[in-house]
Amino acid sequence: MKQVLQNMRDGRTVVTEVPVPAPRPGQALVKIAASLVSAGTERMLVEFGEKSLLGKARSRPDLVRQVVDKMKREGVLPTVQAAFNRLDQPMPLGYSSAGTIIALGDGMDGFKVGQRVACAGGGFAVHAEYNVVPRNLLTPLPDGVDFESAAFTTLGAIALHGFRLAEPQIGENVAIIGLGLLGLLAGQMALAAGCRLLGIDTNPQRVALAASLGLSACLRDQAVDSAQAFTANRGFDVVLICADTSSNDPVELAALIARDRARLVATGAVGLTFPRKIYYEKELSFINSRSYGPGRYDASYEENGRDYPIGYVRWTEGRNFEAVVGLLASGKLQVQPLITHRLSIDKAPEAYEIITGKKKEPFLGVLLTYPVDALAGSQVIRFNLQTVKRENEVRLGVLGAGLYANATLLPALQKIPGLQRIGIASAGGLHARHSAEKFGFAYATSSDDELLNDPNINTLAILTRHDTHADLVVKALQAGKHVFVEKPLAITPESLDAIIKSLPSAHSLLLAGFNRRFAPLAVELSKFLAGRGEPLSMHYRINAGYIPLNHWVHDPAQGGGRIIGEGCHFVDFLAFLVGSAPVSVSALALPDNGKYHQDNVSMTFTFPDGSVGVVDYLANGDKSFPKERLEVFCGGGVTVLDDFRSLEMIRAGRRRLVRKAQDKGWVGEWAAFSRAILAGGEPPIPYEQLVGVTKATFAVLESLQVGKTIDI
Repeated sequence: MKQVLQNMRDGRTVVTEVPVPAPRPGQALVKIAASLVSAGTERMLVEFGEKSLLGKARSRPDLVRQVVDKMKREGVLPTVQAAFNRLDQPMPLGYSSAGTIIALGDGMDGFKVGQRVACAGGGFAVHAEYNVVPRNLLTPLPDGVDFESAAFTTLGAIALHGFRLAEPQIGENVAIIGLGLLGLLAGQMALAAGCRLLGIDTNPQRVALAASLGLSACLRDQAVDSAQAFTANRGFDVVLICADTSSNDPVELAALIARDRARLVATGAVGLTFPRKIYYEKELSFINSRSYGPGRYDASYEENGRDYPIGYVRWTEGRNFEAVVGLLASGKLQVQPLITHRLSIDKAPEAYEIITGKKKEPFLGVLLTYPVDALAGSQVIRFNLQTVKRENEVRLGVLGAGLYANATLLPALQKIPGLQRIGIASAGGLHARHSAEKFGFAYATSSDDELLNDPNINTLAILTRHDTHADLVVKALQAGKHVFVEKPLAITPESLDAIIKSLPSAHSLLLAGFNRRFAPLAVELSKFLAGRGEPLSMHYRINAGYIPLNHWVHDPAQGGGRIIGEGCHFVDFLAFLVGSAPVSVSALALPDNGKYHQDNVSMTFTFPDGSVGVVDYLANGDKSFPKERLEVFCGGGVTVLDDFRSLEMIRAGRRRLVRKAQDKGWVGEWAAFSRAILAGGEPPIPYEQLVGVTKATFAVLESLQVGKTIDI
């Protein structure tokens, strides 16, 4: 299928062929008929992408600070590589479309194949021939609403949410500053709600268009006088700022024409330097509207389909979509007069030349249209790039093409000899196509089954989200593949049991992504401890950094939490040094205080030989400080491993210091796995440790819950 992408490194907007995405549970696959180009959000993205590296840095100082912190922590070269990898990721454009459902994932009761729908959401309702959209971002269309009009639904919800935030009453005077798409939509909604409306703009054509829609409107230089006449010198009860400018003039004008204690709402991106005197004297209320309504930016609502009870949240973003569609159906919201350009998907770059001003022509509503003659059953889920040669080596398929895959693992795999890259899959297809081209895979696909059932693939790497790991491991083992799964191995005892049951019958090797034990400095440390006659005392401090509570890794059902999701790394490293999995754990945590989620935890593990390991996993530190430090005491010797960049070894008064570029073992891990596959040897990590470490992380959470030491 064709999709519009923005390259954030060089600023090019391109139309690319990518595999058709596959709907997951709670999603629908929609064949798109029309999508609306945003002259606000999308224009800003495109203009940012077109800036030089220096220009990007100047416009996003917050990102520069993150880069500097990472550089302090990890060094210059890894930071530069990570930054360029971020810029190299294709950015899908678009967030408002409409089309017909052609396939449904599980759990989509209430929707049906053949149903016409409006689609919403960045990353979902993109400019592409097919969209995969979660249920709460889909709105059924009545027969009277055409696809072109329905493509305005998301933008209409932005206008409607801003209007609702102002809490207007019937008969109140409402001013709208800025008569672009948002302003003209909000103006029609104000009239439909029984308000008296005056629109204001600097463009005579926009003022004339507003008048043709039945809206009273005037030019900016007439605004103050017109406002006085319109409101009988009382001032406006509500002012909606829908302009798009860095100037502070809209917020200054809003204060001038507002009455005492009026409500002001900004839905557009405008300058926000307020003149204190008039805002103070009139005691004005100001709200910066946030997108489509309650539910926006909440993954549990948008991605997982958990609706808010209507008795508590009357107007969610989904119900705002329904209201906009209702206004379209009733004829109270007219959008056809707002359409100035209709371009086929093939000509999408021209649309961005229009909205960024490269093509000097007036515009308002810019629509992309899509071919209607493609058959619903003929979607291409696999995109071939080169011929597969079945050779006697590691023949790799990769499930998942996200940031970790592109920034860390796939670059590491390029250094492994005898590894043939066959296929790579991602749910959306887009990132699989990009990764396939970048790292030399024979094909890209949106279907996991393509890789699971491909006889040319003998090894699968699972790099998907945590909740999918165990199920995919079992399927891959049953398909006779060697399996690498990025940590964690599983996030529930039940899913771990399913893996354990699959191991005896599997003739393949299984490896979890506990890469640190394969790092060069880890190997040096292990040699230093070889032949020890005493137990180890180990203290591992991890400056993990804060992750917001709404991040998916905190969701027990999806990410498993940070101890299961990442803490397993550090438990495994202790198990590597001891040579066996821990047998008990006692854990204590700092209070979460509404900011954290069991991610400031001190864990004490005991091991069969009497060794003791303490892991302090902390989210409350400064990210610019190095992440990891391990101290090991044993038999008169001391070792200090500092962030996998230096290793100090002390014994009998002699000190030896080894420094290396930071290397956490990804290449070493895959070199060991490849050797084991080709030689038919034992797994690089004994299964007793793979399973035992995973059980240990479950035991940590149990210990936190019951306040006792837990035997593993």
